[in-house]
Amino acid sequence: MQLLFIHSDYIEYEAKSKTRVAEEIEPARRKERIEEALVAFIAVESEDEKNVRYIVEKAVEEANSIFEQVNAERIVLYPYAHLSSELASPETSVEILRGLEADLLSRGVEVTRAPFGWYKSFTLRCKGHPLSELSRKITVLEGAEAKETVMEKQSKALEAEEKAVSHFFFTDEHGNLVGADDFEFEEKHENLKKFFVYESEKRREVDKIPPHVELMKRLEIADYEPASDPGNLRFYPKGKLIKSLLEDYVRNSVAAYGAVEVETPIMYSAVHPSLKDYLERFPARQYSMLGKGGKPDLFLRFAACFGQFLMSKEMSISYKNLPLKIFELAPSFRKEKRGELVGLRRLRKFTMPDMHTLCRDMDEALVEFEKQYEFCMRILADIGFSPKNYEVALRFTREFYDDGANKELIERLVGIAGKPVLIEMWDQRFFYFVLKFEFNFVDALGKASALSTVQIDVENADRYGITYTDADGARKSPIILHCSPSGAIERCIYALLEKAYLDMEEGVMPMLPLWLSPTQLRLIPVAERHLEYLEEILPELNGIMRVDVDDRDETVSKKIRDSGREWIPYVAVVGDKEVEKQTLSVTIRAESSKKKRKVEEMNVSALKERIEADLRDEPFRSLPLSYKLSERAKFVG
Repeated sequence: MQLLFIHSDYIEYEAKSKTRVAEEIEPARRKERIEEALVAFIAVESEDEKNVRYIVEKAVEEANSIFEQVNAERIVLYPYAHLSSELASPETSVEILRGLEADLLSRGVEVTRAPFGWYKSFTLRCKGHPLSELSRKITVLEGAEAKETVMEKQSKALEAEEKAVSHFFFTDEHGNLVGADDFEFEEKHENLKKFFVYESEKRREVDKIPPHVELMKRLEIADYEPASDPGNLRFYPKGKLIKSLLEDYVRNSVAAYGAVEVETPIMYSAVHPSLKDYLERFPARQYSMLGKGGKPDLFLRFAACFGQFLMSKEMSISYKNLPLKIFELAPSFRKEKRGELVGLRRLRKFTMPDMHTLCRDMDEALVEFEKQYEFCMRILADIGFSPKNYEVALRFTREFYDDGANKELIERLVGIAGKPVLIEMWDQRFFYFVLKFEFNFVDALGKASALSTVQIDVENADRYGITYTDADGARKSPIILHCSPSGAIERCIYALLEKAYLDMEEGVMPMLPLWLSPTQLRLIPVAERHLEYLEEILPELNGIMRVDVDDRDETVSKKIRDSGREWIPYVAVVGDKEVEKQTLSVTIRAESSKKKRKVEEMNVSALKERIEADLRDEPFRSLPLSYKLSERAKFVG
């Protein structure tokens, strides 16, 4: 691959006419002007076809390195055949260009890709500094392809999933199945339609940066870590607080549901007999560490199943102990495709609440499945999602559905959801489970992501040798339920941010739930002389809510604007009048709109009671930063 990088004030291009190999493009892409961009003129060469993935990764490393060096705001990928006389096929060239685009997007870089195979005119103004014009050549190194193949080996379950034929249906609100072609989407089913398109197309690659990425940075929640593998993020104090509160909530809820908490290793042997077989049955890509001969020796866990199953095998379990629930808040790792990584939505390192339930038989498993379905709905409701915020998917084999009792279960689940549900039916089972549900959040770009999920596992008790003693003294294998009550913790934050963006598009003030807001109450003095009054009331508020004081040398209007940009739920302004009357002038964000703020005058006790009531039974942690804004460092910008 030949690359010419130019750091530009702007580039303006127009696609004039097609060549015989032109890709189809939307009219809006024919003419664009992009400012403050690093323009990468690219010629994909025939040699690159030997290892497309390697070329994409190395080109992205070069582009990202230069992008950071010159401090550009965005990257333009511009196909430019004139850089080489040994060009790759048009199909490979487009594949590589799309791969570059997806990979850079996954790193949080704003990317524009000029259309391939068109005669284009362009105007460009180079900045003219020492690094503004750079050239690079990328070649396939000998042996690189073999190494990549070993590292990216897929499980048989993943291969089966990619080849499997799915039959999609919808249910009406009574649980009757309707063919996908016959279902009539009403206006209120718009998200269900988007979810179905996403599922049926099976197109997971990211082609645009979703809104939550900008929000997670601006709100100082999280950001990409350039020194790590893509999909491994850094969390700032506010983000760490939100993450910890969600973990506390899920842990407490699962304990109240009757689960016992354990801790197991994050690394396992890839050649352990039970694990080796299970790796082929689980639809996830592993982080592997190579041993002698370049073969995987150890792998990082992608769920808590391994440790909990190995532990269960060595336990003495009676039928009286069942159903037995074991839980772990599990740091997990999956080698997701780079093109699918973006923000908090899909990561390679994430925290998975993982509960496994051992049941006597299928009858008990089905009863517990229904209970956990409702349990997960309650979990999401407390986090901030009502059923209208997610779409329900039920997935099962045809053999499972043909049982009349199981049909009745599906009808009950649909009734509990209270709306149409997407059904995916398989002719044969290619995973370890026969029934699964997911609650899927559909974001601003129409991409769906699973939050809560439960599966009925009919294989792994035998695979790991897990047994219990029945009433007659016989050893039997349990049926196992896999449950993630909330989905990955990071994905909950993604969905909350995307939901807030969607609310904003509807004219609703964006905000996080009060219990998850890093600052729940901000106190703003009109002048320095009012700080003494604020210091007097702080002891009454601290320990009950997270409260800070904007003591910066800024105007009151700027302080109020900044609190709005931070989505602070309650903002209290204190001036001479409030000090004299011993009150607070409080803006309530949840009751405000873009056009009009809801302001109430109340005393400290009334405000304390209101916030305390809203926070009742929710986990609480202290403010993660100094309570004085003047003492805080900025983590972003």
